[in-house]
Amino acid sequence: MNLVSRAITGGALIIAGLILIVISLFTVFTILIYGIPLLVVGLIIFLNKKEDEIEERKDLNKTKNKK
Repeated sequence: MNLVSRAITGGALIIAGLILIVISLFTVFTILIYGIPLLVVGLIIFLNKKEDEIEERKDLNKTKNKK
């Protein structure tokens, strides 16, 4: 589930960033202030695989050892 939500969120931010960058090429360059950070944040979210790793809870390990 985390992979799907990460792909949707990252993809949406990447697309929005690219759209704003393209629009800024034809209109006002100040839109780049919004487009470039959106693109960067979208790439970070899309490529972040550390959150997919599930850490074991320490309190669960203690109860398993007692049994």
